[in-house]
Amino acid sequence: MLMTTAHYLALWQEARTRFSNQLQAITVQDLHKKLGTSPNSVGFLIRHVADVELLFAKNVFKKTDVQVVARTVIDKRDTGEWTHLADLLAYQQTAFEQLQAAIQATTDWEGTVATPEFGTKTKAEALGRIVSHTAYHAGQLAIVLKYGN
Repeated sequence: MLMTTAHYLALWQEARTRFSNQLQAITVQDLHKKLGTSPNSVGFLIRHVADVELLFAKNVFKKTDVQVVARTVIDKRDTGEWTHLADLLAYQQTAFEQLQAAIQATTDWEGTVATPEFGTKTKAEALGRIVSHTAYHAGQLAIVLKYGN
């Protein structure tokens, strides 16, 4: 049975709350937190989730008006620069809105996309990839916020 776009959108929106609900309580001081010798700070994780969501909107779901320079993906490490809370929150909100619009505009969920990162997938499978990516980093974020310093 093929799910409709509305179902896929609802699934993605609900799954993303594992990330977005945590953002409401984050402080500027939290942005520097890391867990032990882990390389990624809270600020980096927020920026990275947004970078990848924007990449998915543009490259997977073909939203051609998206502008993204995915610094966390390019640098492949935390450079320590993700320390401006208002900017990070605004950036992740833009990513949310762009990916939401891209999902809403998708009708051919069985159509395929090919990327160097994960090969050829249907758009439905690609949606599963971004859902799991965000959830994975939401879990990291929760642990760093709770136990990091």
